[in-house]
Amino acid sequence: MKHHDLISKMSLEEKCSLFSGDTQFTTKKIERLEIQQMYMSDGPGGIRRQAGEADHLGLNPSEPATCFPTSAAMANSWDVELEEELGKYIGREAKEKKVDVLLGPGLNIKRSPLCGRNFEYFSEDPYLSGKMAAAFIRGIQSQNVSACPKHFAVNNQETLRMHSDSVLDQRTLHEIYLTGFEIAVKEGRPQCIMSSYNKINGIYANENAYLLREILVKQWGFDGFVVTDWGGGSDRIAAVKAGNHLEMPTSNGNSDRELIHAVMCGDLEEAWVDELLDEYLDVLFSMTDKEDDGGECDLERHHKFARKCAEESIVLLKNSKGLLPLKAGKRVAVIGEFAKVPRYQGAGSSAVNAVRVDNILDFLKESKLDVIGYEPGFLRHGGEDEKKKQNAVRLSEKADIVLLFLGLDEMAESEGMDRMDMKLNQNQTDLFHAIHAVNPNIVVVLAGGAPFEIPWLELCPAVVHGYLGGQAGAGAMADVLTGTANPSGKLAETWPKKLEDTPCFSYFPGKQHTAEYREGIFVGYRYYQTAGVPVCFPFGYGLSYTTFSYSNVCVSEGKITFELTNTGTMAGAEISQLYITKEKSDLFRPAKELKGFAKTYLVPGESRQVNIYLDDKSFRYYNIKTQRYEIEGGRYILSIGASAEDIRLSCKIDLPESGTASPYNKEELASYYSGKVLDIHDEEFAALLGHAIPPSAWDKNRLLGREDTIAQLFYAKSILARLIWKALSKRMHRMEKKGIPNLNIMFVYGLTFQGIAKLAGNAVDMHMVDDLLEIINGKFWSGLLHLIKDHRQMRRETKEMKKKLENMSDKVKADEDIR
Repeated sequence: MKHHDLISKMSLEEKCSLFSGDTQFTTKKIERLEIQQMYMSDGPGGIRRQAGEADHLGLNPSEPATCFPTSAAMANSWDVELEEELGKYIGREAKEKKVDVLLGPGLNIKRSPLCGRNFEYFSEDPYLSGKMAAAFIRGIQSQNVSACPKHFAVNNQETLRMHSDSVLDQRTLHEIYLTGFEIAVKEGRPQCIMSSYNKINGIYANENAYLLREILVKQWGFDGFVVTDWGGGSDRIAAVKAGNHLEMPTSNGNSDRELIHAVMCGDLEEAWVDELLDEYLDVLFSMTDKEDDGGECDLERHHKFARKCAEESIVLLKNSKGLLPLKAGKRVAVIGEFAKVPRYQGAGSSAVNAVRVDNILDFLKESKLDVIGYEPGFLRHGGEDEKKKQNAVRLSEKADIVLLFLGLDEMAESEGMDRMDMKLNQNQTDLFHAIHAVNPNIVVVLAGGAPFEIPWLELCPAVVHGYLGGQAGAGAMADVLTGTANPSGKLAETWPKKLEDTPCFSYFPGKQHTAEYREGIFVGYRYYQTAGVPVCFPFGYGLSYTTFSYSNVCVSEGKITFELTNTGTMAGAEISQLYITKEKSDLFRPAKELKGFAKTYLVPGESRQVNIYLDDKSFRYYNIKTQRYEIEGGRYILSIGASAEDIRLSCKIDLPESGTASPYNKEELASYYSGKVLDIHDEEFAALLGHAIPPSAWDKNRLLGREDTIAQLFYAKSILARLIWKALSKRMHRMEKKGIPNLNIMFVYGLTFQGIAKLAGNAVDMHMVDDLLEIINGKFWSGLLHLIKDHRQMRRETKEMKKKLENMSDKVKADEDIR
């Protein structure tokens, strides 16, 4: 062990104390051994270091920081160099604010457009997600700040996220939900990784030794430390045995005592504690031993860079009449509240207290356009306001072109809750039709972190999407609208026509005990392209104000090469994508899979040779029988496209036969071989899993336990518990009606009972949770007596342990004085 001498000087109490936090965002320190504490901060779109009392939901105000575009926006840039530079900028602000660990990037797969946290994630594709995440990690850590990719793994819904069990087959687990993390770990080398709240096939991610040691450490070479999501610990002993190093936030000694007891009774080997502690200390010292060379950040420079990031991420979705870019002198009406009060970030722990937020009205008025007026047009959070609508219609009649700002409101996208549908608020759709009746020259400017239904698309000549572009997104959008900048972003996710078309429509979200991933590997474009389902906009799609041609493709020496030419009249960038297809496969496979990409900037008339390199992930699949990645021999088609649908060039390559038979029975998995996975019956899903499907529904005849949630109180034995559930449900309903997310309510609703102990500090421990459950399950008086007794015991043990550590420190100081 690297830190053997230091660890040998620690008492068992000191060792165990380092396995949990000191406060909401700081780790523990041991002054006598010169072990300092680390400060962790939420991200990843900027630094959220809270100024006063800290909380993990972003409820209390944080120090001002630059709010950069969200990961969902940045992924549309497909620019790994820009993403790495973004990491450097955020790393500089982290260093200035004395932050040691930034809790990001988030790279969970966008399994469904409804996930409330999709704005924090990159893509539906693991390859693109992994490449962007690795770049961000390299950028952050170049500033001597640790990145912390999250949430590891298969954490794809906010509904009951602390309780849900993600049920999926091993091939889907490895190819779709682990590959992005694999790329991030191998290419980014993060010093920390955050485990997710959920179970994976019956085992909590934080207690999963196969995930945390076999895959993460042995196969991928991870040499950092694993931290729980906040309050995401379950069985502390099981977690440490599985390879977790740090539980956050503080447990005020409760978890420490559990570890000490486990070691003393032989349930946990002290040698294993030492090994994990050695790994943890290696990162801690690299963070806390650095020189304080942060200095003050140039926030104006950071704002300009945020604008550049937003510009590169804007996607031009439609421009059928050539309305864009807007010509100087055009009379323009600006409609929609999002023009004046922009949607620029999501809600929850990633929310940044932006140092400033630009307003597109200001930029448009300063441009060469003739802005004839602004009207909000609709109520932001839904509902009808006929006066606002009519004012907008009257203004639109006077304009040459209407700039109509539409999108998802704050309630639609937040940590802690998933969307119920893919619809825009109806008042926005009604406003579009009212304006179209008097002026069809409409440019719709969209905002939001995930796709939504746009039933008016055929009527609208131009649509441009800024996603959630951060504090400087307005200026970037103005540049694109006026032609100062040429849009180059392309969608990092498929834009379906309607929710019913999505591959997991019948299975998302898991609403009780499990979340069943019945669609398997057919996520996003892997489904739409294979099953032949028409979409609004395909994966990788985005228009430009110029045009590009592709020619002269060839494959040689581990790369595919082709020539790209700007055939238009404006300088711009093209994102070329490599898709690989297996001909005549014995496996079920997607029609095509992304295996590389390149972003190339060209001036009009310029041509350039573009190389996209093949790697160890280009042809592999995960064999469930041999439990390893293998390559199926035979012929492959290598396609170069401007999107998953728009293939421009292709060539073929033959690989030698591997001799390995298919691990599947084609007759048992007919739906997967066709790719039509919308309605997978139980027998077929069980065949895919290789075992019986675990029960998905709550057993309402069973007493509630530690792993159950507040949301289940409606069938508790206790009348008091059911009344609490009813009151909480009413508050949830009022919140939804107002259209403003209350993260406290949403978090409490999905909180597990064991999570109460993990988040309540020294107020509650696991023994007291059991006592509360006794009350909830109908034994009020005995539960209350036990609760009082166990609370006193916990306070007594906390004082004893604190005193013991103080005495130890005093003894060491006395010994040093004698020496």
